[in-house]
Formats: sequence, structure tokens, C-alpha cells
Amino acid sequence: MTTNYTAPLADIRFDLFDLLEVEKLFARLPGCGELTRETIDAVLDEAAKFSEAVLAPLNEVGDRQGCTFDRTSAEVTTPKGFKRAYEQYVEGGWAGLTAPEAAGGQGLPETVGAPVKEMIDSANLAWGTYPLLSHGATEALRVHGEDWQKEAFLKPIVSGEWTGTMCLTEAHCGTDLGLLKTRAEPNEDGSHAITGTKIFITAGEHDFTENIVHLVLARLPDAPPGVKGISLFIVPKMRVGRDGAMGGRNAVRCGGIEHKMGLKGSATCVINFDGAQGWLIGEANRGLHAMFTMMNTARLAVGLQGLAVAERAYQNALSYARERLQMRALSGAKFPAQPADPLIVHGDIRRMLLTQKSLIEGGRALGLYAATLVDIQHRSEDPAEATRAEALVSFLTPIIKAMLTENANECASLALQIYGGHGYIADNGMEQYARDARITSIYEGTTQIQALDLLGRKIMQQRGEGLQLFLEQLGAFCAQHANDESLSEFIPELGTLAKEWMEVTQTLGKRAVANPDEIGAAAVDYLMYSGYIALADAWARSVAAADASGQSEDFKQAKRLTARFYFARLLPRTRAHLAAMQAGADSLFAMPDALFG
Repeated sequence: MTTNYTAPLADIRFDLFDLLEVEKLFARLPGCGELTRETIDAVLDEAAKFSEAVLAPLNEVGDRQGCTFDRTSAEVTTPKGFKRAYEQYVEGGWAGLTAPEAAGGQGLPETVGAPVKEMIDSANLAWGTYPLLSHGATEALRVHGEDWQKEAFLKPIVSGEWTGTMCLTEAHCGTDLGLLKTRAEPNEDGSHAITGTKIFITAGEHDFTENIVHLVLARLPDAPPGVKGISLFIVPKMRVGRDGAMGGRNAVRCGGIEHKMGLKGSATCVINFDGAQGWLIGEANRGLHAMFTMMNTARLAVGLQGLAVAERAYQNALSYARERLQMRALSGAKFPAQPADPLIVHGDIRRMLLTQKSLIEGGRALGLYAATLVDIQHRSEDPAEATRAEALVSFLTPIIKAMLTENANECASLALQIYGGHGYIADNGMEQYARDARITSIYEGTTQIQALDLLGRKIMQQRGEGLQLFLEQLGAFCAQHANDESLSEFIPELGTLAKEWMEVTQTLGKRAVANPDEIGAAAVDYLMYSGYIALADAWARSVAAADASGQSEDFKQAKRLTARFYFARLLPRTRAHLAAMQAGADSLFAMPDALFG
């Protein structure tokens, strides 16, 4: 049985037009002034049609068939229908939706691209991984590429003629990139010979396009050790000269594909480089800086992946809960004409559904807010405003990536639980979401890496600049609505938590100065604590925006009641995370290694 998907256009439009007021934002950002609501609505409608009609029916196909690898040709064949769907994607102009017009793209803001990506990933998360890295490669080439590289590599990626990848990981080197061994030897023509093996390369080989552009981290012969000696290279599957002409096969070969827990329709490859022609992008030994342009884009995108898989799992769990008859409500039969009541009348089923609904809708509001910050950062003509947006999105990126993907795992698990034994059976489709969701909190930096980035880098090294800006906004919102009776059940608690958030941060900072292990001990709890408060802020703002909007009374009531559930049942999770942080590092390091066995 194939699960269903309907694009949540009503909630997406509410977030864009009522909560975030993107029409006002776009009116003052260069390149967005002519972007009307009518145009945005048309883009969303067409994306919904493509996602629902083309991609969603292929979701189960991709999981059942998976990708196949031919060892003789070293080629990968994607599941039936995947290649044709990509052709339709390119024909529809989706590949260059947010890419620069100078490179052949449509130049739409990321705030419009984000909900399109969510719909694509809800419909078919595995398929959505193929264009995912192309978007990241576009950003890296746009920011760091030379003019000829933009002409030779960027334009074909933007058109969808080629796709891109990000090649970081090696068998001995995952998070610690300072250990990587891939070499880059200079050639007489200005290119480099790249030699080494990369693993876990998403879309590293496939049958969608003739050429695949790999962005590869490698070391030059005179490179200093560690991360300060890493450079970034453009290494195409088919050789490409400085004139953009494509030549014969490069010395790049897929060595195999991984057999994974989920995302079976996505080709996760071992890629071998054997003296392959590569071109340096950006400055020598500054490859990590260039790669983070790509990775930060990808981390926000993976947060949206988590949101997307949670949305689809929730939609089907809700449908099942309304239809499946099981027992009577504890307070008496709600549907006496039927042999039993539907699942949705039972208290704990409602808890599971509301948990999903509140995490998804709150996560969508937070994720789309981050997208507006990306647009302000890159488009605003006010340097101070752009700098402020950059600091905010830098601070929010690890929270969004980790929080939305951890929520995806929780939501997919709850959705499966609502189905009961039928959820555990593959024929009903729910177990696929539990498997697919699991990778989102691992790749592009695990939750633990995001937590260290947040507490170690964004708070300790950068002195909490982004947090201070976020708290300023939160404080201003609370002050604005301090006497608003309609928000009285949310504002006082939100204000109290904002003050506590800063106090907790300062306390952790002092403890970390005395003992650096305190950062690692508290990091994940600090991130989740921060995430729950950020979602509370999104929910309070959503209620205020709904009340002031022209939405139906049912819509307004649903927002308020969902926010009330979130504040009553999920926001208290901050207490457990606070207690864990306050416990410190001692209990983690007291036990000798030998006693773990």
C-alpha cells in the first residue's frame, strides 16, 4: 500500500505571507521587488503538483528497488522512474529556481526555494538527495569560483544538465577532516592530479546526467598538517577544459554503493580518484572555508529534509487514526453506530498526533524564518542588516539542522506507533519513514557536531553574538505583547525562559573556562534546550500572526490550541535538559575506560 502525500500549502502560505510577511520583505530586497504573491503562489502550486503527482508515487518504488551497481562499468542505475522524474524536474525549470540569473537561473529568493524543497523531500526524500548537493555546489562555485569556472561548471549545474557532489569523508576521516589523505599534485596546465578515495558520497554516481561535478577536499604537496592544509578542487566525472569543452572520461570511478538502512533510492557511493584532473577552487589551503559555504547550505537543507519526512509520516498517521476502529473512548462511545471508535478519540493517540503537529508546524515556521535571513544576508543593501542576518542564521543553523532532524526521528517513530503492528509491516509504508528519517540526524554533521558548533563555536568563540541578537528579538516581541490578553498564556513563560537562557549560557561559559570538557558534556542538552525555546518563540509568533490574519476561525483556533499543547506538554522538556546541564561533566568522566566493559 502506497502512503499518500498532500502538500501543506495552507500552512506554508500562512508562514510566508502572514507570519513572515515576505511580500514586505521582498519589496525592499534587490532582485525581489517584482516578485508578487501571485507569482509565489503559482510556484508553490506547481511544486505541489510535481511533488504529489510525479515524485510521491516513486517513493515506495525507490525503497523497494533501490539503486544497482554494475562493477564492470562502475555505473549506477537508479530506481525505475527516477531518471524520468529528473528530466521533468529540469524541464520544469526547478534546477535553477534560486540560482543566480547570471548563471542561467531564475534568481528567486531562498525563502521561496525552501518550501519547494520541503515538498519535494516529503514526496520522495531519496530522490530529493540528487538535486540537494547540486544546490550546495552552486553556492560554492558562485562564491568562490573563478569566472571561467562559473562558465564551465556552474552554468551546466544550474541548468540541470550536470549535477554536483560534495566529497569530504574518507574511511579513516569523517568529522575530523584534518586527518584526510587525498592528494593533489600540480600539473603543467594549471590543473591538479587528484588521488584518493572518498566514501559516503551522496549522488556520487547515477544515470541522471552525463557529467557529475565533484567538489573534493585534498592536500597539496606543501600543505601544512591538519585542517589548515586542506584545499578544495573541482573534479568532474568527464574531463572539462578551461574553455568549458567536455572531453573524455576522467580518472574518477565509482567503487561501489552502500547498502543502507534507509534512503535506498539514493546512491551513496565510494568514489576513487586515480590522478583525476581537478581544478583548484578558491585559495590554496583554504578549502575548508570554501567547503563550509556548501556545507552550511546543506545543513539548513537537511533540517528541511527532517521536517519533510515528519510531515509525510504525520499525514498518514492522522488519516489512519481517523479511520482505524479500535475500542471505545474511556469517557463513553463517541460513534455508537459503529462497532468501535476510531483511534483519534483516545488520549494517547491524540498526544502522539499533537506532538507531531506542533513539532512540524513550529519547525516549518523556524526553518522558513532562517530562509528569510539567508536572503537578507545575501541581498540587503544595508551592510548592518546583512551582517546581523548572517550572525542570526549562523547561530540558528546548528539548531535547525539538529532540532528538526531529531524531531523527524521522533515524529516518524510516533507515526509508526499509531499504526501499531501494521506500522511495523513494510506493506503499509510507515517503517520506511522511520528508516529514512534516521540518516538526517547523522549526515552533514551529526547532532553532536551541531551541538559542539553551537556551544563551542557560536557561543564560546563568537561570544554568543547570534544568541544575543535572537534574545533581543524575543525580548522585543514579549515587550510588544506584554499587555496582550490573547497571548497572556504564552508571553510570561517565554520571557522567563529567555532570561534563563542567557543565565544558563553564561554559567556554562564560566564552567567551560575552568574545564573544557564541560562543553562536550553539556552541548547536546544545550542545543535541545535552545531549540525548544526557539520553537516556543515561533509558536507564540504564529498565534499572534494568525489572530491578526484573514485566516478562517478554524485555522486560528487550530494554531492556538496546538501552541497551547506545545507550551503545556513539550516546552517542559527544557527542565530535563537544564537539569542535565547543571549536573556537569563529573559523572561522564568519573568512570575509568576499562570499567565500561
